Amino acid sequence: MRVLFVHQNFPGQYRHVAPALAARPGHEVVALGINPAPPLPGVRHVRYPVEGRSTPATHSLARDFETKVLRGEAAARAALRLRADGFVPDVICGHPGWGETLFLKDVWPDAKLLSFVEFAYSARGADVGFDPEFPGNGSDEAAFAVRVRNAAQYLAFEASDWLVSPTAWQASRIPAPFRSRVSVIHDGIDTEAVRPNPKARITLDRDGASFGPGDEIVTFVNRNLEPYRGYHSFMRALPEILRRRPRARAVIVGGNEVSYGARAPGGRSWREIFLEEVRADLDPARVHFVGKVPYATYLALLQVSAVHVYLTYPFVLSWSLIEAMAAGCAIVGSATPPVEEVIRDRENGILVDFFSPRAIGKAVTDLLADPAAAEPLRRAARRDAQAYDLRRVCLPRHLRLIEDVVAGRIPA
Repeated sequence: MRVLFVHQNFPGQYRHVAPALAARPGHEVVALGINPAPPLPGVRHVRYPVEGRSTPATHSLARDFETKVLRGEAAARAALRLRADGFVPDVICGHPGWGETLFLKDVWPDAKLLSFVEFAYSARGADVGFDPEFPGNGSDEAAFAVRVRNAAQYLAFEASDWLVSPTAWQASRIPAPFRSRVSVIHDGIDTEAVRPNPKARITLDRDGASFGPGDEIVTFVNRNLEPYRGYHSFMRALPEILRRRPRARAVIVGGNEVSYGARAPGGRSWREIFLEEVRADLDPARVHFVGKVPYATYLALLQVSAVHVYLTYPFVLSWSLIEAMAAGCAIVGSATPPVEEVIRDRENGILVDFFSPRAIGKAVTDLLADPAAAEPLRRAARRDAQAYDLRRVCLPRHLRLIEDVVAGRIPA
């Protein structure tokens, strides 16, 4: 079998699937991407440049689509070079979110196309307009932009033989005409590597603070600290948490950039803006901003966490929530659809109102005050994370899906 993976930030969601296929005898695996990538065994990574860019002369609503067309054209030209060299894939596994898969079925009409659907945007019922603190996000102009933003992705859906999405809620956002051709398979979590460790201990290099079992460590983790992931709600809850629990400390992981949504005004960061809002009510010695950390540090932090807070708009579910469950964390999560798919209130975690710092603070302090009550939640979270196990569940399902698509079978 010849397999082509397409992802501008390869390996992305294919970091386990691609080398697993490459390890099978008789398989040839090639990956197309824009950015540098770590080498994966058996996978030939082909990078390509994107030439040109959208201009101010382009209508503002069309710029996003034009950018995706430029990326799609660049990927197609790289594909044409592969075709000229004799590479003809049986299946193309691609992330259509940035436009790269737009023209690949024109290059290889007989290849099967399996598209990874991370998120289909809509003007209502999801992230857009969810947060009243940022009303522009729910304006008529935002609705127009969302419709155009989906255009390239919907073209990719139409060309696809099958779709795959990581969670049922994310799959539910796919428009009805395409929803009969989607499988729900999570990317997978290595629950052998991510597991509880009662002997874990961690020292934060930036300030020398050392934490271990029994310490009241409240963890908050995201790629970047921003409203989409509830950073503002968490920071507003923090003064009350620290006031009610004098031994508690907060360790906050995340960068100062923007992964989703709008940039902070005035050239500032969201981290700075919402820290400034509550700074006068915080003891800085008990709040540790550690930025982006190595994976081993992040894992040790989950293992020493007394309470882990995960908040999100109705949007893509973070890997970090499932990893926190696998590590046996006591989780306080927002009662938003992506979280409610995996966290059941009072069974494997606590669900709270995304917009209520009071509710977040109470849930955190109640768990800190009664570690014994948190234990059943920890055990249940760890147990439920097994449903997302990489080696036993998700990877075999994904490999089977690819085989079904190549064979023209309707996947289970």
